[in-house]
Amino acid sequence: MDGGDVGGAPPTPSSDGDGTETPRYSYEIVNIFPHDPAAWTQGLVYADGFLYEGTGLSETSFPPGRSSLRKVELQTGKVVQEHRLSPELFGEGIALYQGLIFQLTWLNKIGFVYARESFEEQRGLVYPTEGWGLTHDGDRLIMSDGTPTLFFRDPDTFEETGRLAVHHTDHIPLPRINELEFVKGEILANIWQTDLIARISPETGEVVGWIDLRGLLTAQEAARVDVLNGIAYDAARDRLFVTGKLWPWLFEINLTQVP
Repeated sequence: MDGGDVGGAPPTPSSDGDGTETPRYSYEIVNIFPHDPAAWTQGLVYADGFLYEGTGLSETSFPPGRSSLRKVELQTGKVVQEHRLSPELFGEGIALYQGLIFQLTWLNKIGFVYARESFEEQRGLVYPTEGWGLTHDGDRLIMSDGTPTLFFRDPDTFEETGRLAVHHTDHIPLPRINELEFVKGEILANIWQTDLIARISPETGEVVGWIDLRGLLTAQEAARVDVLNGIAYDAARDRLFVTGKLWPWLFEINLTQVP
């Protein structure tokens, strides 16, 4: 997502907690990989040695018309396959599910399903909300729209099958939920305009942990880019990757709990 105010800012790690402290995590950098500094990253998935990346910006954005679906070499950052969206569309989150890639758009209320290998469009999607992030838990697609609500959707029909109200301390709703990744039974979510990732229980909607990713970029790099956005997970090797919009790097990180 990239515009509009959708509610109060989410808590910083220093302000969260009122006696029942939510676990907080920092990071160790394991590897740094090149990332296309022109990619307005909206969705990120890892599979079989490659990253699949959905990028945004439409003809009315500045710079205009960069929305795409890409297959990217992890080690080099090289784009080896690309499908460009129509210039009026603002690409958003993606999910890879059973040989298909699902891609949302921001304000257009439509999305697309592609064959993973060829990127050929298989069918379209429609939904009544904005489109922000997308992931799946193995059975259901999980979608964000920038509000504190996550939507569960059927992968075959894209019909809504349930909702999850996301909250943190004292049941305060958590706005600006953006890019999503399902990792070890939790929903990881970038919180737009922050350096935080929320670890969300898919059963209760509670934020069960905060990941603070401040400092990944140098001050000089941070001044030239946009927000943190993009989480991918390699389940086979237990590797977690993060990046951001226009970031020159993709980071493999290990999480470390803050005492």
